[in-house]
Amino acid sequence: MVSAESITHRDLAPQMPGHSDLDAKKRRVERGVHDPQLTAQVFLALLLAQVPPGKLLLSLDRTTWQHGQSPLNLLVLGAVVHGYTVPLVWTALDHTGSSDTRARIWLILRLLKAFPACRWKGLVADRDFIGQDWFRFLRRKGIKRAIRIRKNTRQGGLHASDWFADLQVGAFRELMERTAVYGEIMRVVASRSPAGDLVIIATDFSVWDTLTPYRLRWSAECTFGSLKSRGFDLERTGITQAERLERLFGLVTLAWLSCLRLGVWLADVKPIKVLKHGRKAVSFVQHGCERLQNALRWQTGELGTYLGLLTRPFSAPGRLET
Repeated sequence: MVSAESITHRDLAPQMPGHSDLDAKKRRVERGVHDPQLTAQVFLALLLAQVPPGKLLLSLDRTTWQHGQSPLNLLVLGAVVHGYTVPLVWTALDHTGSSDTRARIWLILRLLKAFPACRWKGLVADRDFIGQDWFRFLRRKGIKRAIRIRKNTRQGGLHASDWFADLQVGAFRELMERTAVYGEIMRVVASRSPAGDLVIIATDFSVWDTLTPYRLRWSAECTFGSLKSRGFDLERTGITQAERLERLFGLVTLAWLSCLRLGVWLADVKPIKVLKHGRKAVSFVQHGCERLQNALRWQTGELGTYLGLLTRPFSAPGRLET
């Protein structure tokens, strides 16, 4: 997958080693994607072995796309690492649009079995992930929340947006007292984005510790972009059956994470050039992918070094042990 930067059988088969004909290689790829031994528990164990130690911020989001007349909709829960969300557990929804509370709770419970709440800094999520039963469940599990709420959410007889109507761009404000949000007593913090959009967050964090973690929610979009059109072209898959789609997502996540980890290590050794507009010339994922592709094709000695690094977990945010 790294060499091809693709998930289609047609692109993957020529990258397979050996002297078999192309059709035989395509069948090998198909068997790998359909292997029932690649369960959610196997993927979770492999991924948790590679994330940093200590407490981590978790992010919940969906990624959707269309294959012909078939809508594909994945609910993904992952850890925020180096500006990306590393997917840990996911499920293919059998409908379009937002997830229901049961699907979210089931995903959280799956992760808690292997990654206890004491290792969660908290959970960030967008305004699709709201509701009384959902908020209560997170509190009972001891998970701190920083979740965006809708502008028309009622707060003290007014819409939430009415409390912050005069908030200026770049400023933020907290309601003077904690208030009931979907039946839960929480802080309500608001900020206005440079585009003028009012962002209202229900949170268990202090006002000073709310906005920075919530901004990291965007890390999920960075991950989905590099798994899809800006990276591995996940959207090109013809797989629509839920179990097989979840298995494919696990495989591409492992390939993607190898690129991210290598890119972070390379940037520690030699920082990525920053362009005039203030952004890096290349992302961590793309940086690692380019180097790994080159090593796989031309530099076997360098490949051995990279593979050695990829057997180790992140030692701390921003660094890998060398």
